[in-house]
Amino acid sequence: QVQLVESGGGLVQAGGSLRLSCAASGRTFSPYAMGWFRQAPGKEREFVAAIRWSGASTYYADSVKGRFTISRDSAKNTVYLQMNSLKPEETAVYYCAAATSPKRPLNVVVGRETTYDYWGQGTQVTVSS
Repeated sequence: QVQLVESGGGLVQAGGSLRLSCAASGRTFSPYAMGWFRQAPGKEREFVAAIRWSGASTYYADSVKGRFTISRDSAKNTVYLQMNSLKPEETAVYYCAAATSPKRPLNVVVGRETTYDYWGQGTQVTVSS
Protein backbone atom coordinates (compact mmCIF):
# COMPACT_ATOMS: atom_id res chain seq x y z
CA GLN A 1 0.00 0.00 0.00
CA VAL A 2 1.24 3.47 -0.85
CA GLN A 3 0.70 6.42 1.45
CA LEU A 4 0.97 10.01 0.30
CA VAL A 5 1.38 12.82 2.82
CA GLU A 6 1.19 16.45 1.76
CA SER A 7 2.74 19.33 3.66
CA GLY A 8 3.63 22.97 3.18
CA GLY A 9 0.19 24.50 3.03
CA GLY A 10 -0.74 27.58 4.99
CA LEU A 11 -1.84 31.18 4.82
CA VAL A 12 -0.18 33.53 2.34
CA GLN A 13 -0.99 36.94 0.97
CA ALA A 14 -1.95 37.43 -2.64
CA GLY A 15 1.18 37.53 -4.77
CA GLY A 16 3.08 35.37 -2.32
CA SER A 17 4.60 31.93 -2.69
CA LEU A 18 4.30 28.52 -1.11
CA ARG A 19 6.04 25.22 -1.72
CA LEU A 20 4.02 22.07 -1.23
CA SER A 21 5.61 18.69 -0.67
CA CYS A 22 4.17 15.22 -1.04
CA ALA A 23 6.10 12.36 0.49
CA ALA A 24 5.33 8.79 -0.50
CA SER A 25 5.84 5.79 1.73
CA GLY A 26 4.85 2.17 1.76
CA ARG A 27 5.84 -0.62 -0.54
CA THR A 28 8.54 -0.07 -3.12
CA PHE A 29 7.43 3.13 -4.70
CA SER A 30 7.93 3.58 -8.40
CA PRO A 31 5.05 5.57 -9.79
CA TYR A 32 4.47 6.26 -13.42
CA ALA A 33 3.40 9.83 -12.71
CA MET A 34 2.54 12.12 -9.84
CA GLY A 35 0.00 14.91 -9.90
CA TRP A 36 -1.38 17.79 -7.91
CA PHE A 37 -5.06 18.65 -7.80
CA ARG A 38 -7.00 21.23 -5.80
CA GLN A 39 -10.53 21.64 -4.56
CA ALA A 40 -11.95 25.00 -3.57
CA PRO A 41 -15.02 25.27 -1.34
CA GLY A 42 -18.16 24.43 -3.27
CA LYS A 43 -16.24 23.45 -6.39
CA GLU A 44 -15.11 20.26 -8.02
CA ARG A 45 -11.56 19.06 -7.69
CA GLU A 46 -9.42 20.26 -10.56
CA PHE A 47 -6.09 19.35 -12.06
CA VAL A 48 -3.13 21.60 -11.31
CA ALA A 49 0.07 19.92 -12.45
CA ALA A 50 1.69 16.55 -13.02
CA ILE A 51 5.07 15.04 -13.71
CA ARG A 52 6.15 11.81 -15.28
CA TRP A 53 8.30 10.12 -12.63
CA SER A 54 11.16 9.79 -15.09
CA GLY A 55 11.18 13.57 -15.01
CA ALA A 56 11.00 13.76 -18.73
CA SER A 57 7.68 15.57 -18.91
CA THR A 58 5.63 18.02 -16.89
CA TYR A 59 2.05 19.11 -17.40
CA TYR A 60 0.17 22.14 -16.13
CA ALA A 61 -3.32 23.54 -16.10
CA ASP A 62 -3.48 26.67 -18.22
CA SER A 63 -4.39 28.73 -15.17
CA VAL A 64 -1.07 28.02 -13.42
CA LYS A 65 1.39 27.92 -16.31
CA GLY A 66 4.30 30.24 -15.72
CA ARG A 67 3.58 30.54 -11.99
CA PHE A 68 3.65 26.97 -10.65
CA THR A 69 6.45 24.45 -11.01
CA ILE A 70 6.22 20.74 -10.29
CA SER A 71 9.35 18.74 -9.56
CA ARG A 72 10.35 15.52 -7.87
CA ASP A 73 13.18 14.01 -5.90
CA SER A 74 13.17 10.31 -6.68
CA ALA A 75 15.70 9.55 -3.94
CA LYS A 76 13.28 10.98 -1.38
CA ASN A 77 10.11 9.71 -3.06
CA THR A 78 8.84 13.26 -2.89
CA VAL A 79 7.10 15.53 -5.34
CA TYR A 80 6.97 19.29 -4.94
CA LEU A 81 4.76 22.08 -6.15
CA GLN A 82 6.30 25.54 -6.10
CA MET A 83 3.52 28.10 -6.29
CA ASN A 84 4.32 31.73 -7.05
CA SER A 85 2.14 34.79 -7.56
CA LEU A 86 -0.73 33.14 -5.73
CA LYS A 87 -4.23 34.51 -6.14
CA PRO A 88 -7.11 34.53 -3.63
CA GLU A 89 -9.18 32.34 -5.95
CA GLU A 90 -6.53 29.65 -5.57
CA THR A 91 -7.55 29.09 -1.99
CA ALA A 92 -8.24 25.38 -1.84
CA VAL A 93 -7.25 22.05 -0.43
CA TYR A 94 -4.35 20.75 -2.50
CA TYR A 95 -4.02 17.02 -3.04
CA CYS A 96 -1.22 14.96 -4.47
CA ALA A 97 -1.86 11.74 -6.32
CA ALA A 98 0.13 8.87 -7.76
CA ALA A 99 -0.42 6.87 -10.89
CA THR A 100 1.31 3.51 -10.53
CA SER A 101 0.82 1.99 -13.94
CA PRO A 102 1.58 3.38 -17.37
CA LYS A 103 -1.15 5.52 -18.81
CA ARG A 104 -0.89 6.23 -22.48
CA PRO A 105 -1.11 8.76 -23.79
CA LEU A 106 -0.33 10.48 -20.52
CA ASN A 107 -0.64 13.92 -21.99
CA VAL A 108 -4.31 13.16 -22.71
CA VAL A 109 -5.30 11.57 -19.39
CA VAL A 110 -2.99 13.42 -17.00
CA GLY A 111 -5.74 15.74 -15.80
CA ARG A 112 -8.28 13.03 -15.02
CA GLU A 113 -8.75 11.85 -11.46
CA THR A 114 -9.25 8.30 -12.67
CA THR A 115 -5.65 8.25 -13.93
CA TYR A 116 -4.38 8.15 -10.36
CA ASP A 117 -4.43 5.19 -7.99
CA TYR A 118 -3.45 6.78 -4.69
CA TRP A 119 -4.34 10.08 -3.10
CA GLY A 120 -3.13 12.06 -0.14
CA GLN A 121 -5.36 13.66 2.48
CA GLY A 122 -4.70 17.17 1.25
CA THR A 123 -3.17 20.35 2.61
CA GLN A 124 -5.01 23.65 2.96
CA VAL A 125 -3.74 26.67 1.06
CA THR A 126 -5.37 29.99 1.89
CA VAL A 127 -4.53 33.08 -0.12
CA SER A 128 -5.67 36.34 1.46
CA SER A 129 -6.44 39.44 -0.58
